[in-house]
Amino acid sequence: METKKITLNAEKRKVIADQFQSFYEDKVKDKLVQAKEQYDLMREKAKEQIEKVVRYHQPQEDIDTIRRMTNKYNRAGGELYEDNCFYVQRPITKVDDEGREYDATDEVHVRFDMGRKFARAYYRDELKSKGLNPDFHLAIDNDYSKRNPKYYTDESAVNTYLGFSNSSNEDKSITKPKTKWENDFKLWVIGSSYCHSRNYRVDESTLNFFKMYVQSADNVIREHEQLYSYVESKMKTLRLGLKSYRTFDKAKELADKIGVVLNETMMNESSSLALSIYSPDNLASLLEDKEKQDNSDIIAQFKRGELNQAIN
Repeated sequence: METKKITLNAEKRKVIADQFQSFYEDKVKDKLVQAKEQYDLMREKAKEQIEKVVRYHQPQEDIDTIRRMTNKYNRAGGELYEDNCFYVQRPITKVDDEGREYDATDEVHVRFDMGRKFARAYYRDELKSKGLNPDFHLAIDNDYSKRNPKYYTDESAVNTYLGFSNSSNEDKSITKPKTKWENDFKLWVIGSSYCHSRNYRVDESTLNFFKMYVQSADNVIREHEQLYSYVESKMKTLRLGLKSYRTFDKAKELADKIGVVLNETMMNESSSLALSIYSPDNLASLLEDKEKQDNSDIIAQFKRGELNQAIN
């Protein structure tokens, strides 16, 4: 007796798509993990290096002197600020368009807090494990006209979790990532809270080190962007194919060809052209890591009879 086939609906297609997405993310997420590990190593070295730089220009005894003065005379005795933001620079000579030399500075902004893009990249796995979407900003591809209600909902939820926004009814005993990073490393410096008012002169080697540190943070963001781009390119093709599949067995056939673990228990039980183009054989081929091929080429191949016959 023939087993009854499982009919796919929107919910079941999403379950299937999620399995494929996890599969493709697992293929490339190591690069993001490695970028984070490299940043962590650079961060610890940068802490040591910036403390040497700051204390060279502002010795601890000067900090202690001003603290005694402020204790006695309040702000009239001087000003101290505990900061995690620093600017380092070295003098250089540049040449203008007319060949004339002029003095300039090569400057690096060294920070030990975290920006929002970096936070979404660094905490991506943790955010996803909480059912949040760390990729919402990447989905619109810098086209702000695509910001819809879901975009703002995802943005708000992620910002709240990371600590970029807060509500009055939150558990104040929980330290959020943003606060954790802000308090992880700070130095007492002479001056106000305006970070850019302090520029510490360093040699070329030290400046280049801090450039590498900043680059390591940028690499975390870049690997997040590349991970999303790779996976989304696969998922766009997959979603089109899944729309044409009526029963689970087609999706299972595709999963087996690609190597995705998929079985009926995951289903949470209680167009001819599209079917041909996105048959398990053809869709498996389209999802391979090879030279990019757009849908217009696929349609053209179909019309030339190079793909399988359409299924009624």
